[in-house]
Amino acid sequence: MRYTKKILSGLGLLVAACFLTGLAYFFTTYGTLNIPRKADTVLTASSTLPFTVPAGYMMEVYADRVPDARVMAFDPGGAMIVSEPSEGKVVALIDTDADGRIDETPAVIEGLNVPHGLEFRCRDEADPTKCTLYIAEKDQLVAYEYDARTHKASGPRKLLDLPNGSIGSHTTRSLLFLASPQEDMLLIAVGSSCNVCEESDDRRAKILYYNVATGETGEYARGLRNAVFMTLHPVSGAVWVTEMGRDGLGDDIPPDEINIITKGAWYGWPWFYGKNVEDMTFNPRSRPSFAQEPIPSTIDIPAHSAPLGLAFIPEEGWPEEDWYDLLVAYHGSWNRSVPTGYKIVKMRLDAQGNYAGTEDFITGFLGADGRRIGRPADIKALPGGTVYISDDSAGMIYRLSRTSL
Repeated sequence: MRYTKKILSGLGLLVAACFLTGLAYFFTTYGTLNIPRKADTVLTASSTLPFTVPAGYMMEVYADRVPDARVMAFDPGGAMIVSEPSEGKVVALIDTDADGRIDETPAVIEGLNVPHGLEFRCRDEADPTKCTLYIAEKDQLVAYEYDARTHKASGPRKLLDLPNGSIGSHTTRSLLFLASPQEDMLLIAVGSSCNVCEESDDRRAKILYYNVATGETGEYARGLRNAVFMTLHPVSGAVWVTEMGRDGLGDDIPPDEINIITKGAWYGWPWFYGKNVEDMTFNPRSRPSFAQEPIPSTIDIPAHSAPLGLAFIPEEGWPEEDWYDLLVAYHGSWNRSVPTGYKIVKMRLDAQGNYAGTEDFITGFLGADGRRIGRPADIKALPGGTVYISDDSAGMIYRLSRTSL
């Protein structure tokens, strides 16, 4: 009996060791398991918000009960619509009594497969309330007829197949129209299928394009592990993106990144990260030969900050010293011994996009006790000193407003 217990105990330890080894292998290989986004502390519309904001601003709840709120867009009538990937729908935010807060969130369209990216195109001069709404689902790009009077999308037209995600893969697809004269070019960001690997699907870890006028499609840029959000620089029209670095190398490497995207360029993943640092864990042998050198990161961000939404501060209604600065949502770490991120930062830039440093802009999404209050996702910075922030953890949309001019 004593030997039987020893054998069983040894088997138990062996099983546990195998489990932990397998778990470590999973996160080293994939590292992108979808961690539940739900907050530890529940906020409501009447909650006193625990956030620290810049002097001369106030922050309030614009909409609650928007589960998994991610991408925000404004329809031609000025109403905000929001994607809810885990709910499989896109909703409109309606202020029925004009008190500045949202009362209703009717579905624009539902029954979708992880909808994320949203873009409008309105070109009907006879009826400006009718537009095309482009929605990027996990596995496809679809165009809908959108009516701003009813806030409904109908008549779906499938435009493009996208790689369907699975466990361990990145499943969000983001959209962005280029600036004139390439305004028909719609970019689609598609993340990698893994933490670090050589992809078998040629559409992965790239930004693709779809020309809405001609139907032409192809690769715009590659070597981007997970460029989740994109925006246009207000002066140059260049595409700026946030990119999440790989996991499995500890607390402090590799950096997450801000990148400026050039058509046809390679940004290094999976062989390089940051300022073209070789990933010797992925390739511990010798540096292979490449047809082109990778483009280094524009700005390095502390590892595991998980940057998502980004928005340039416009001139109108903002202090001149803030013009062209970049607001970035740090969604926050899930796999770091000491959590990092969970805030909005302001990156100081000049009109040409030259970087001069980063400072905290809005903090408090992570409590002093380590409890998660929220996780900022998308950002919209508008003229007049107004910023909207989606929070997919708390299911909120916040509004930051200037109180002093």
